[in-house]
Amino acid sequence: MKKRVGFLSFGHWQAVPGSQTRTGADALLQSIELAVAAEEIGIDGAYVRVHHFARQLAAPFPLLAAIGARTSRIEIGTGVIDMRYENPLYMAEEAASADLIAGGRLQLGISRGSPEPAQRGYEAFGHVPPEGMTDADMARAHAELFRAAIAGAGIATSDPKMTGQEVPLPIQPQSPGLPERIWWGSGTRATAEWTAQQGMNLMSSTLLTEDTGVPFDELQTEQIQRFRSAWAEAGWEREPRVSVSRSVIPLLDDRDRMYFGDRSGEDQVGFLDGGLARFGKSYVGAPDVLAEELAQDRAVREADTLLLTVPNQLGVDYNARLLATLAEHVLPAIGWEPHR
Repeated sequence: MKKRVGFLSFGHWQAVPGSQTRTGADALLQSIELAVAAEEIGIDGAYVRVHHFARQLAAPFPLLAAIGARTSRIEIGTGVIDMRYENPLYMAEEAASADLIAGGRLQLGISRGSPEPAQRGYEAFGHVPPEGMTDADMARAHAELFRAAIAGAGIATSDPKMTGQEVPLPIQPQSPGLPERIWWGSGTRATAEWTAQQGMNLMSSTLLTEDTGVPFDELQTEQIQRFRSAWAEAGWEREPRVSVSRSVIPLLDDRDRMYFGDRSGEDQVGFLDGGLARFGKSYVGAPDVLAEELAQDRAVREADTLLLTVPNQLGVDYNARLLATLAEHVLPAIGWEPHR
């Protein structure tokens, strides 16, 4: 499968010294402009992170629809949507609408969620796990209903007074092909196997919520291999897609070195949600050095899609230059070619 590369923006905004992204409007409008610039460079995808109760991008579908309307080729997606917060049927309508506007380019990453600033923030959105169900169970239930809805399942029964008959009604609109473009954000090897059994693509980031003592890229490679084995065992006919995320920063001048020169080049191990977690290293350095290091990353080689996290608060021009540098000097080392 052709190697694809996209950018992933967390959409931070804050009125602090040095920030080029000072308001929510800045974060949204600059995300659109960066997607336009990335498409011109030849990058394959524009992805956004979704967080709630934070100065970051939150409501993805108006933004994805706007990017879709301003671009013609680039994939647009999320990495990831926290399904604990979502009304699955309203989300199905929004996702199909955004996908139709974009001409079928939506790639939606969803998951059970990650730590958020708010305690049980999803309850404020009206979603309370039923008795005996955890918030993770609720997220998976929301995902199941959402996927059924975008696949055309009957969700409600028609009113004979209005329609003359009693038949199941699907949500509208429907967008053909969207059900095959849903990804699950997986933080463990076991969840990757579950993702394959469900028939979703695999989205893996720079964090795994387990640690076996091996380097991050080796652990993530095992996760990907287990996903593909489970996919084959499930008997799905189509070929799945797998993405990994990396922070890759080329140092070209004193400004780059001021911002990123002290970034760690090693994996980090810490505690998250009550257990050990392994965080992947950042790649920071001269472009030729980055090319060599990234080419040695086992999981990057194993995945068909690489998502590059961008420091969005440095503005569109800075990040467009970053992506252009990577496209010309670094990404060819992993077998990627710009889309022309």
